[in-house]
Amino acid sequence: MARYLIGLTGGIAAGKSELSRRFNALGITVADADVAARAVVAPGSESLARIAAHFGPGILLADGQLDRAALRERIFASARERQALEAITHPAIRTLLRETCEQADGPYAIAAIPLLTEAGGRQQYPWLDRILVVDVPVAVQHARLLRRDGISAALADRMIAAQASREARLALADDVVVNDGDPDHLQAKVEQLDRRYRALAAAAKP
Repeated sequence: MARYLIGLTGGIAAGKSELSRRFNALGITVADADVAARAVVAPGSESLARIAAHFGPGILLADGQLDRAALRERIFASARERQALEAITHPAIRTLLRETCEQADGPYAIAAIPLLTEAGGRQQYPWLDRILVVDVPVAVQHARLLRRDGISAALADRMIAAQASREARLALADDVVVNDGDPDHLQAKVEQLDRRYRALAAAAKP
């Protein structure tokens, strides 16, 4: 049972998935908020039933799955509808992330939460013992989005602007990894943090 829990966050295209992969390779469980978000709206779930009650049965596909395309149109057309969806799903996502982390083998576990800053930070995730931010300059995010997603520069700008600022994320950080594209530096930093987190977890044991 992991008793020490780390929150991992960062802006779009900052490298959260790469950090998660490297921690996982060291035997650390990484609970992914994106995976949790899909799990909590699986057919038969309480969250999906509440979504259908709020948005109407037309928000479901014939096989009972959530019609993500239809839901996306609704929530991007109305801030109120987006807030209604978040009020249903976010508590369930937080609960699932915490349960996954606490049940993990190993001295500590990581919850990878892309929108940790936007979702209320430590106030909404008081069970996190520490927050790790993977950071890159905005210009690097922009270039990676163009290369990775094949999108326009204008869309990349909008996607970055829709998230919390770099400064707001860094204000939450206990630890920072600068993902400047140097794989050797990245691996060395992850290994350094792994040693630190194992020591902190050992010191925190009751």
